[in-house]
Amino acid sequence: MTATKAAIARLEGITVLADDVAKLATFYRDALGLRVDVTEQNYVAFGGEGIRFAIFSRIGMSANTHDHPDYRTQFTGQAFELNFECASTDDVNERFSHIVANGGRSIADPTKKHWGHFAGFFADPEGNIHSLFAVLAE
Repeated sequence: MTATKAAIARLEGITVLADDVAKLATFYRDALGLRVDVTEQNYVAFGGEGIRFAIFSRIGMSANTHDHPDYRTQFTGQAFELNFECASTDDVNERFSHIVANGGRSIADPTKKHWGHFAGFFADPEGNIHSLFAVLAE
């Protein structure tokens, strides 16, 4: 008798938990140009290329998880990073300035990195730090 092999689970989406869903969703829409596909009181989902990106309220997730205590505690610290790729260094500089003008906070201005990227780091309105980069030609 042969053992059956379990199907591989496919990553379908990423959901960021937020204290202020509307504010964070507005930031990602306006600063990064993401297209909003679904808007609900405690949930916003963006259209994308391959993986769904969504923002959901901590309170809503608490209700979905039988009131797990972690969702009632305000999060502190860095737990994830989103990486946004641009076509060129000029695009990185332009988008980085746009992000900061739309509520993002500069953490590290874009510069050439030793790993072959031109990258900058910014925080969204809830303090999550992400990168914006372009791959440098060799």
